[in-house]
Amino acid sequence: MEYRIKKETKPTLPTFGEYKAVAVHPTKIISSDEIIEAVIKDRPYSGGEVISIVTRLSEVINNYLRLGYKVRLDEWGLLKLEIESEKVDSPEDFNPKKHIRGTRLHFIPQSRQGTQALYAGITFEKDK
Repeated sequence: MEYRIKKETKPTLPTFGEYKAVAVHPTKIISSDEIIEAVIKDRPYSGGEVISIVTRLSEVINNYLRLGYKVRLDEWGLLKLEIESEKVDSPEDFNPKKHIRGTRLHFIPQSRQGTQALYAGITFEKDK
């Protein structure tokens, strides 16, 4: 994984002016079609079958997440939605329409004995 060194530019953060490593992502985004091609390579599945399964899987997972459930996918990890909201002085002051800014998806990779397979084998190289 490539990284570059970036200066913190947000003056409100306590780390303002300090430097950190940030991931450099290739401009190419892997498409669903490319993932499906990789899944069916050397397997007895058709692309249509995989598309159908992936589509249905995403519908089911999204529905559970919208209902507030955490979803654990074996060999991958845990997905959950979290609410981002403004802070108020007391519970009586809270108005969901005014103070809830939105939701964010959190992904927690599966861990076995403190090791997360998702991160295994990652090496870091400074970008050019």
